[in-house]
Amino acid sequence: MNVKATELRKGMVLQIKGQLVQVTDYSHATPGNWRAIIQVKTRNLTTGQQTSFRPAAGDSFETAFLERKKCQYLYQEANGDYVFMDGDTFEQYPIPADLVADRMAFVKESDEVELTFHETTPLGLELPTNVVLEVADAEMAVKGNSATGVKKDAVLETGHKLKVPMHIGVGEKITVNTDTGEFVGRSKE
Repeated sequence: MNVKATELRKGMVLQIKGQLVQVTDYSHATPGNWRAIIQVKTRNLTTGQQTSFRPAAGDSFETAFLERKKCQYLYQEANGDYVFMDGDTFEQYPIPADLVADRMAFVKESDEVELTFHETTPLGLELPTNVVLEVADAEMAVKGNSATGVKKDAVLETGHKLKVPMHIGVGEKITVNTDTGEFVGRSKE
């Protein structure tokens, strides 16, 4: 399916010169009586290379057909690839670390995530906006510091480091935003 440059949106995956690229940023401005100025930033899904370009408003691009499957995270291989398994077919899919390493800070072994595929090639994974993780290590709170809104360093069970309020201790379950990597609140689970 083809889309015009004015119909591009952040997150779309396009096929340009035989390569799959994802739109990471898009801006469309029409200053006064001038022609529209479209600025598109993309990331190559195979190489990870980022580029930007300015297409004309009438240019059209071919969108890639993507499929999503629920898969279970199994383990990380010695070469750094992350291995996922389809629960229905038991087929395993290794994904290079450079495509998903930033998202893996919020995924534990045996967690179920949604993988994105182009034909039979896994391209990346989708996470919910918030996830619940356990605090594995945190500094001790000092009495009297909680009134000032001071935050301390903590390490989650996945190894992700973040700042949390002083009253959060080791073993507590907290909600973390997967887009920003920041503390949202205590979990009710």
